[in-house]
Amino acid sequence: MITELRHLPAPAKLNLFLHVTGRRADGYHLLETVFEMVDLDDRIHLRVRHDGVIGRLGTLPGIDPDTDLTVRAAHLLARQTQCPLGVEIELEKRIPIGGGLGGGSSDAATVLMGLNRLWGLGLTPDQLAPIGAQLGADVPFFIFGETAYATGVGDELTACPQPARSYVLIAPGVGVATPRVFADPGLTRDTKPLKIDGLLRGQSVFCGRNDLEPVAARLEAKVAASLSLLGDAARSVGIDPGLTRMSGSGSTVFLPVPEDHLAAVVRFLDTGNRLCEGASVHVVRSVARHPLRSWAFA
Repeated sequence: MITELRHLPAPAKLNLFLHVTGRRADGYHLLETVFEMVDLDDRIHLRVRHDGVIGRLGTLPGIDPDTDLTVRAAHLLARQTQCPLGVEIELEKRIPIGGGLGGGSSDAATVLMGLNRLWGLGLTPDQLAPIGAQLGADVPFFIFGETAYATGVGDELTACPQPARSYVLIAPGVGVATPRVFADPGLTRDTKPLKIDGLLRGQSVFCGRNDLEPVAARLEAKVAASLSLLGDAARSVGIDPGLTRMSGSGSTVFLPVPEDHLAAVVRFLDTGNRLCEGASVHVVRSVARHPLRSWAFA
């Protein structure tokens, strides 16, 4: 029996666009987006316990070890499967916290997939995804494990392959409260969907937009400044600045950049004290399939 798994990847995601298409009677917003994973990731280490104790080792700023999604994921999986085993969880954070990159959801999904092997549960993706959905709307996407067109509250997923891309990200170093963004009276809630059939026929995902972006930029000046700066960087190398997007409800912003322009864009951002205090720049590449997708369900 395997007793320990180390360096399990939990990749970040980008929302290549994010439309709010309506609102359900229960108050939840209806969304349309394309999720794409990138090679910026957290790392998870799991060690089985035979006494049923579940906990996270170490401390991380801003993440309570008793209530974070990795611990909640393990407890939920144990309850749902009546598994008597426990686990020690170690979490190496590389994805900026509160940046709209899905780090917490990805961590939870990786714990679920890792424990599926470590505890010998033998669950299928279709069995594990509903468990993940109880932890957050983005978790099923990471279990689904490939670039996806999503509707509903982000949980109705259809494979939507995209060409390989490189991106430059700016993480402004601030968070944006998701409930505050969705509750804002200025939020557009009736965007006409692009539709999956058009995207599969080659319609560009970048003809869409992020409906949450104007609200987040108004609420947090560093988001607005980062969007403007990344647009300036795009112009400096002849890229359409209109391709600049915010991911999720913020705060990270991104720009698709051809490989031969990556260095120039990064140089532009790194010179002249252009970045906001606390901001960081990341060069990432798209990931078509979750690194654990086949392994976790073997």
